[in-house]
Amino acid sequence: MPSIAHFEIPFDDSERARKFYTELFGWTLERYPGMEYWMIRTQGGAGGGMVKRQNPDHRMTDYFGVSSVSDYSASVERLGGKVLMPKMAVPNMGYFAVCMDTEGNVFGLWEEDPKAR
Repeated sequence: MPSIAHFEIPFDDSERARKFYTELFGWTLERYPGMEYWMIRTQGGAGGGMVKRQNPDHRMTDYFGVSSVSDYSASVERLGGKVLMPKMAVPNMGYFAVCMDTEGNVFGLWEEDPKAR
């Protein structure tokens, strides 16, 4: 059964956001090579990331781990939701898509695949 596999927090000021979350929760943050993206390691549960805010409406996003981003994206649309960002690869990690449910809530789908290209 799918559960939260990853969460993403947008930031305007990476230093300020990193300081806030490391002091608040004791998280460890490590910069992802080649991007303004910080991987978050928590003390338990799902890990996450921090990304530069893309637009004023960019909010925290939870990603649900699924067996197939393609299959679940099709189900989102069949059930009346929308796929806002279709399946994309994160090289050597997996695939993701960003969706909206029938109530206007944005969420992500995540499929682990170390062979992703």
